[in-house]
Amino acid sequence: MLRQAFVAMLLMLAVVGPAAAVNPDEVLDDPALEARARSLSLEFRCLVCQNQSIDDSNAELARDLRLLVRERLVAGDSDQDVIDYVVSRYGEFVLLKPRFTALTLLLWGAPVLVLLLGATAMVIGARGRSNSVSVADAGGLTDAEQAELAKLLKDRDRQA
Repeated sequence: MLRQAFVAMLLMLAVVGPAAAVNPDEVLDDPALEARARSLSLEFRCLVCQNQSIDDSNAELARDLRLLVRERLVAGDSDQDVIDYVVSRYGEFVLLKPRFTALTLLLWGAPVLVLLLGATAMVIGARGRSNSVSVADAGGLTDAEQAELAKLLKDRDRQA
């Protein structure tokens, strides 16, 4: 009995796919346009949820963006035209995968720059340590320095 329940649960989980937020009233009649709309919806970030695509989000703004994408496709825009239109209205942030442009160069290059600066600092620090001379390497203390050290230690012992 337990085995049958386990198998039934596995079958139910296999049938359940990822829940999409696209409502039935949003779906286009043309399957080719709908497939393009779904593909484009996966590229845009929900401005409310921020870590979800508009295809996965239940937010009202995501629904508006899904409808806007479908309107532009029905009007005859290409996929790139739709992307450019949405980016012109909402900015680069609306893209889940930002484009590589002069404006995003710092975003893409910052990790490499930080890594190079850290490696340079480590090399300079290592060189500085190897070039420093210790007191033992310099031949020890002079007689005057040893006398001064002995005097300081004696004074410290008296105070303690």
